[in-house]
Amino acid sequence: MLLNRTLIALVAVVAAGLLAFALVKGARLLTGFEPGRSGAIVATSEAALGGPFTLVDGDGKTVTNADFRGRFMLIYFGYGFCPDVCPTELQAMGQALDMLEPKKAKQITPVFITVDPARDTPASLKPFVRSFHPRLVGLSGTPEQTAAIAKAFRVYYRLGQPSKPGAGNYLVDHTSFFYLIGPDGGFRAVLRGGVGAEAIARALQQLVK
Repeated sequence: MLLNRTLIALVAVVAAGLLAFALVKGARLLTGFEPGRSGAIVATSEAALGGPFTLVDGDGKTVTNADFRGRFMLIYFGYGFCPDVCPTELQAMGQALDMLEPKKAKQITPVFITVDPARDTPASLKPFVRSFHPRLVGLSGTPEQTAAIAKAFRVYYRLGQPSKPGAGNYLVDHTSFFYLIGPDGGFRAVLRGGVGAEAIARALQQLVK
């Protein structure tokens, strides 16, 4: 009996270790960078992420990456119909900005880019993002534009299957990170999701000079 219990415990430990390895390996494959050991910062400017983009804002105006020059951008990729993760992370983003001293917070433009442009129209995104922070900018694009910017930032996303053909109630799998772009348009850092507003604020305090 004791031997059986020991064997079961050993199997459980090995299984947990394999699961942890799979999660880390999956993060590497999906995002292209090593997960950080602690804190909110996952990767810094050594990673080659980002680049030019053309999307549409909540007023239907075409915008490019050049329109944000001179300011930091804090970007989160998700979708408006997300039932849990996206609202939680957008709320944390807004709260983190409010925790910073006003002068530093004004240097940062928070941006939400949808990976579900079929449902997230410019008109629907504007009130959605403003419910999390008055300065949060929502951007959408064509499926091709969405795929291009996701590739540039190494963002994984996959549309789920609706409950029946033609239904619009599908979910979208996607990575959950924040991307900090500098005033010069260059990539600065990746911040992990799920760490809360205080950790994000501490990272921004460190990164935004």
